[in-house]
Amino acid sequence: MINNNELSRVGISIPTSLLEKFDKIIDERGYSSRSEGIRDAVRSYITYYTWMSEVKGVRHGIISMVYDHNIPGLLKVINDIQREFRSTIQTSLHVHVSDEKCLDIFVVHEQGEQIKALTERFMAVKGINLVKLSTMQIEK
Repeated sequence: MINNNELSRVGISIPTSLLEKFDKIIDERGYSSRSEGIRDAVRSYITYYTWMSEVKGVRHGIISMVYDHNIPGLLKVINDIQREFRSTIQTSLHVHVSDEKCLDIFVVHEQGEQIKALTERFMAVKGINLVKLSTMQIEK
């Protein structure tokens, strides 16, 4: 059994701009250290992953994502994923939120496992900055 008080030291590489934004947030939120902020972020990621693993049964949902449309090849990857999951995606909305960033919203309806697979495919794509899933199970 692992003792929760036992700490492991890890090294990670993060782009400077991302680390600067993270440091600003942990300062604003009053964390005692960068490590404490990272531990909190990891706990949040684990909680979200656990919630995603419980998405089962027929669901309706929304997947929203933000990405930089200037990244070469990214739009093709996004379109290929949409084609692969065309039976899951009911409709989509595309908005240019700045000169570089786009917001796509997908309305989905399918078995939870299929919606989760689609969401995780988008999450794994380099260049997509943010992916969020919200689902509901409609009772009959």
